[in-house]
Parts: sequence; C-alpha cells; structure tokens
Amino acid sequence: MGGMRKLSALVCVLALVGGCTITSPDGFDSVLRPIVEKRDTLIATGYAVIDIQDSDMAAQRRLLAIRAAKLDAYRSLTEQVYGQYLDSTVTVSQMAVKSDTFRSRVEGVIYGATVVRIEPVGTETYEVTMALDKALVNDLRLLYLNQVAFRSNE
Repeated sequence: MGGMRKLSALVCVLALVGGCTITSPDGFDSVLRPIVEKRDTLIATGYAVIDIQDSDMAAQRRLLAIRAAKLDAYRSLTEQVYGQYLDSTVTVSQMAVKSDTFRSRVEGVIYGATVVRIEPVGTETYEVTMALDKALVNDLRLLYLNQVAFRSNE
C-alpha cells in the first residue's frame, strides 16, 4: 500500500515539474502528455574538452572526448524528458546571507536517440548533437515510472 502512495506522489510531482497531465488515475498506465511541447524532435548538444581526457595518446583523447560529449548530450536529453531535481539551501544570519548552495540531479532512461553530428569545436573541444523523436518521450516516461514502482515494491 505504501508503494502505491509513493508512486502516486511521484506521478503527481512529475506532472507538476514536467508540465504534464495525467489521463489515468491509477498511475501505472498513465500517459504523460506535454502541454507546451510543439517540436517533433528533442535536440541536445554535449561538449567535452580533449586535453583533459586520461590518455597519453592524442587519438585516444579525441575518442574519449567524443564519448564524454555524447554522455553530456544524453544528460541533456534526460533533462528535457524528465526535468531536473533541484535542492537548494540558504543560510541567513543577522539578516545577511551566509551561504547559498544548490544541488541538481537528473534521473531517467533514454533509448532511441540518434547521433546527428560529431564535430570538433576549435582544436580543444568536441561537440556531439543528438536527437530523440518526441513519439518516444511518453514511452520513456512510462518505462521510468514502471521502474520506480518496481523499486518501491521490493
């Protein structure tokens, strides 16, 4: 019973954060539909610096930078599909801000994305652009909700 409540709460949070509506009240077979998205394809670009890659060989550093840029693009797609969790803390003492910190986290599953372009940017960076068909977005969200439900029932 507690797992069902957690899942319902998660579905509500995802709906509020992601700007979505839920068409089914049970939370398991819900279809999340973006309200504002009008693009047919989500596009994400990732970047990575070549020289900071851990290798003595220049060719391997380039390949590692391409891989890191691709992962950065995947992270960007995940943010677009699921949103981003932000946690912020502000400490005020004697009416002055003493500290202001925040953390961000993104979690989700991406499949079906395609690499559109891999390009060097100057001589120090690689840029990878990826695309994800919007038709897959609802499938990805449902897959993620099912995984969360499965974990909460264990």
